[in-house]
Amino acid sequence: MYQTDALNDPKKVLPTMYDLPSEDPEEPGVPDQYHILQPRLLEYTFHPANYPPDEVFIATDMNLYYDVRHTSWYKRPDWFAVVGVDRLYEQQDMRLSYVVWQEGINPFVVVELLSPGTEKEDLGQTLRKADNPPTKWEVYERILRVPYYIIFDRYSDQLRAFQLNGSHYRELELIESRIWMEDIGLGLGLWQGSYEGIERLWLRWYDRNRNWISTPEEIAEREKLRADKLAQKLIDMGINPEEI
Repeated sequence: MYQTDALNDPKKVLPTMYDLPSEDPEEPGVPDQYHILQPRLLEYTFHPANYPPDEVFIATDMNLYYDVRHTSWYKRPDWFAVVGVDRLYEQQDMRLSYVVWQEGINPFVVVELLSPGTEKEDLGQTLRKADNPPTKWEVYERILRVPYYIIFDRYSDQLRAFQLNGSHYRELELIESRIWMEDIGLGLGLWQGSYEGIERLWLRWYDRNRNWISTPEEIAEREKLRADKLAQKLIDMGINPEEI
């Protein structure tokens, strides 16, 4: 009977998130306002129907280490989600980065928000140079085999979605700029509305009934409106709500 040698345990012999850098100090710039707000809206509305919150991990602009043979290589997606993994690293610590060989589960969906400087690489239009790490496209498609790769260009409001089909990505034909992901019981689409006081097209998750998933702020606002209406009804009946 085959027995696992404890010395080959990747958590004992390979670098963990504590050993690997969580950021590159030479990487220029910081996320602009859009790259802060859009990932936040994605996070607040990502609630897979068949996974409890403590089995979902969501990351924004976090190092994603993917190659056990080259442990310093990483990609830094604008947004990604992993399902079926503990929300906390080893159920106790917030992650510094996501290290695939330690976690054992690859991301389910990656979202890249196009920028002029990254557009060609995001779309798989760059060639890998000798001795250089693979491109984003190669990592997501061939190494991590991420089931869904989403690309959104906020300047043209173009949404493109790619689904892993065999060993390659196949671009999906989108209807009403929506992508349904049956495995998690959620869909992703373009929503016209105001978020944080900014009106535009936003990427947002929706449920099986095609209803947009509410943010915590929207839920709180609805509860407040409901409470205000109830209080007004009581006042109209001559009852002081504060005395109930």
